[in-house]
Amino acid sequence: MEVQGRIKMIDETKTYGNNGFRKREVVVTTEEQYPQHILVEFVQDKCDLLNSYSVGQMVKISINLRGREWVNPQGETKYFNSIQGWRIENLQSEPAGDNMPPVPPMEAFEPADDYNEEDHDDLPF
Repeated sequence: MEVQGRIKMIDETKTYGNNGFRKREVVVTTEEQYPQHILVEFVQDKCDLLNSYSVGQMVKISINLRGREWVNPQGETKYFNSIQGWRIENLQSEPAGDNMPPVPPMEAFEPADDYNEEDHDDLPF
């Protein structure tokens, strides 16, 4: 599955427990009639994938839906869902100006001031 939108927030990498479990969260706002703010978690080595991204960029994130069951001390069963990212791609294209030669100014296409049409008439009639 994939989530596509503009990065609204990127959190710091946080470490939990004695095992050094790492998690980093990003919020992506979808661009549709009713925009949604989707929280996506990146865990362990995937946290570093967010290093080269910043707020405002358009991205596509490949995700997995995760669900788990937990029984509380009172014996009630609870269910939790999370959205886990495993790949992120930049959707903004690079500016085309870098690959194209500069356009000469408009003056380059106009005749010089000392141009006299009568002196340069090559027509035989």
